[in-house]
Amino acid sequence: MPTIQPVVGFFILGVLAGVLKSDLKIPEALYKSLSIFLLIAIGFKGGVSMAKYEIMDVLPIALSMVVLAALVPLTAYPILKKLGKFSQADSGAIAAHYGSVSAVTFAVGLAFLEGIKETSEGYMVLIMALMEIPALVTGTVLARMGAKGTTQWGKLLHEILTGTSIFLMVGGVIIGYYAGMVKLVAPLDKMYMDLFMGVLSLFLLEMGLLASARLSAIRAKGPFLLVFGILFPLTAGFFGAFLGAAFGLSTGGTMMLAVLYASCSYIAAPAAMRIAVPEADPAVSIGASLGVTFPFNIFIGVPIYWEMAKWFKGVA
Repeated sequence: MPTIQPVVGFFILGVLAGVLKSDLKIPEALYKSLSIFLLIAIGFKGGVSMAKYEIMDVLPIALSMVVLAALVPLTAYPILKKLGKFSQADSGAIAAHYGSVSAVTFAVGLAFLEGIKETSEGYMVLIMALMEIPALVTGTVLARMGAKGTTQWGKLLHEILTGTSIFLMVGGVIIGYYAGMVKLVAPLDKMYMDLFMGVLSLFLLEMGLLASARLSAIRAKGPFLLVFGILFPLTAGFFGAFLGAAFGLSTGGTMMLAVLYASCSYIAAPAAMRIAVPEADPAVSIGASLGVTFPFNIFIGVPIYWEMAKWFKGVA
């Protein structure tokens, strides 16, 4: 199994700082700046890679994978409701988090492939951006079934489509695609490509600090979230790897699809659920996604998804 990338060590450093009650703090302005950089960089790199493809060849595959992504929250919901004994609102909200995706986990997956000299299809970033929509809408429908009051669907869809993550990633894809088409990537590649890993390391340091703060929420809710937060992403990742191989993606692309299906949101989903399902407890959903699944994926899961991809693709 390939070596874990050193960039993950910064996440561990952040967790240790939180657990040991260090006075280490990442300024809010810097955290937001790092987030903006990573989202644009992911989109830009994906757009440059997408310039190598014909859009109409890519779009049917991308849309098929996005539609199938709705199966993730639909599967998570009954497990959370029946086995986890969560309320309908919490079950739907958590399901939405796990059906949605994590741009940072995606970035760690890209860093992993870069470390082992592998590549993936450039349009994976387009799939990542599109996957937010069916997951959040499906999770909201599940959470709101039979609930009193009405969901403000217009406001919800506006929040999803204009939220920072999708807006910047899609914008980055468009700009990167244009730069790739007109062969003007060089003026920006040192900013968005050469600095990517360094900025990611600082962001993961902050993620470690945040994850350590969510450990109390996990302890309060018992072992179910711990088990669910590990086993469910592994199952979803297996499904993603199967789809990647079935659609004929490269081994790297198959792994990245597994990463997308296995990842869960802690940025876009909380914002959307705050509007759509205000009665849901955010400590539970964010605690599971950021306190359990995110660290599991970046430290252990990504190499496992690589092995899944190789198995499905028949690569030794």
